[in-house]
Amino acid sequence: MKGYFLLFGFLLASVASAADRPPNLVVILADDVGYMDLASYAARVREVPTSELYYETPSLDRMAAEGLSFTQFYVNPLCSPTRASLLTGKWAAPMGFTTATPSSVTTYYNQGLEPPSGYHEQDVVRHRDRIDQQQALLNARTLTALPSGRSQDHGRNEVSLAEALPTYHSAFLGKWHVGGHGALGYQPSDQGFQSLAYYDSGSSPYFRWRPLWSRERLVFSKMRQKKLMWGNPGPETGQEYLTDDLAEQAATFIKGRALKPDQPFLLWFAHFACHAPIEAKPEMIAAFDARGAIEDDGRSNSTYAAMLKSLDQSVGRIMKELRDTGQAENTVVVFLSDNGGVDWLEGGPTSNAPLKGGKATLFEGGIRVPMIVWAPGRDGIAQGGALCNKAVHGVDLYPTLTALAGAKPTPEIDGESFATLLKDPTGKTPGYNRLKMYWHYPFNVDVPHPEDRQPLTPHSAIRSGAYKLIVDWHGRLRLYNIEEDMREEHDLSEKEADRAKRMFAELCDWLDKNVDERYMPKKNPKYDAKEDPREYPFKDLRKELLGKAGFEG
Repeated sequence: MKGYFLLFGFLLASVASAADRPPNLVVILADDVGYMDLASYAARVREVPTSELYYETPSLDRMAAEGLSFTQFYVNPLCSPTRASLLTGKWAAPMGFTTATPSSVTTYYNQGLEPPSGYHEQDVVRHRDRIDQQQALLNARTLTALPSGRSQDHGRNEVSLAEALPTYHSAFLGKWHVGGHGALGYQPSDQGFQSLAYYDSGSSPYFRWRPLWSRERLVFSKMRQKKLMWGNPGPETGQEYLTDDLAEQAATFIKGRALKPDQPFLLWFAHFACHAPIEAKPEMIAAFDARGAIEDDGRSNSTYAAMLKSLDQSVGRIMKELRDTGQAENTVVVFLSDNGGVDWLEGGPTSNAPLKGGKATLFEGGIRVPMIVWAPGRDGIAQGGALCNKAVHGVDLYPTLTALAGAKPTPEIDGESFATLLKDPTGKTPGYNRLKMYWHYPFNVDVPHPEDRQPLTPHSAIRSGAYKLIVDWHGRLRLYNIEEDMREEHDLSEKEADRAKRMFAELCDWLDKNVDERYMPKKNPKYDAKEDPREYPFKDLRKELLGKAGFEG
């Protein structure tokens, strides 16, 4: 009997100590997955059962049913700015991340050029889409690598989430895309992570990817390094499809951490799914083709549906491994996407309807994404299908996770913890006070504007309370009450002109104070308004509305 009580006491102590320990953290970051791609989100918005939807996401639906879903979670319109912001808790544009770039982009570093005074050598020399029509503004620049404290960073050293959690074992898996496309000194291991497997690029093939991820031959010969640090595919898993392979590597890592319960872990799992190329397992595609078409607001691409289902299965694999190894009770899992879905290519591949726009736009379809928190054994985190309808920005995830871990982020961050919303999703409990959100995308892009189908011009946006103002720097404003009009069908910029002007002034003030001039668009001296096919003329809104200095050539 004495032995029984000793054993019982040991078990009680073990449970208590587990509850007192900082939680393990798993962040699953999907790529180009839109708000309406998850069945649980689409069913709620459309008010239909999931059986009437084309996409199948049962694991994520279960995660939502058991966890806490955020209905107004915001990120940037493209992946690199979102990734930089999530990893550092800072606004992307002030750091220099204004867009995502392909591996062919030229930077001062990879061209062996001395950057202009004040520039970073990982800034692009130029970046532009091929657009065969008049452009009133010239593209800004963007940074391609998170500064890591190297001599060429000139005192800049962005503190990653891994570095903010020194007592954690932090591992990175998947898509990096903030390392200068294989530049030495800017990869996951330089930001505090153990690199399980990664690729520092915007996209990857889903079949036969390993040779590409293992490439060491320099893309640009003037890079000051002997070999390209483009990636590492990790050990063979026997899986032929990338999403399955990464899930297997994640499960192996989680299983290994169960043997070391005294140290909490952070797993940053950044999928490539569902970014192009649109490739899926043939048997899954065939299964969706066999189902036939379902009327679901343009969501009918069987290959994309199969990609999404593989992504969903990977989430189920993670949840199962956590349960099987007894770690679910002390783990917080966060699922989110880096931007909205791609809805502007011919044939999809997906649709964000009824949200307006998609990836690369500042409409809701481009920046509002699904976000679910699953923590089955943690007190202080709402579960059981709870919903949070408060507007939250991805910049705030970093301080929230550090708060859960009992760590303190660096004071220089822009984010603020929304941990109180995890406990009280209604927001009645004081603690989260995000009043403003900002976006800045200063590029002409070969992506059709959802209103006139013309190529996108440089845009910025601000959200203040219920209202969001989108500034098209070619010369127009759009103001929406998002709480009442999530579809952005009713532009209030004329009806509430004073509010629009006030928010525009706030946005300009923020840009002036925080965003370097090189990350702002410039006036194009060769612009010919007579040859511009747009139905609205170019207007320098700063001069017209605020009487301030406008764009300079």
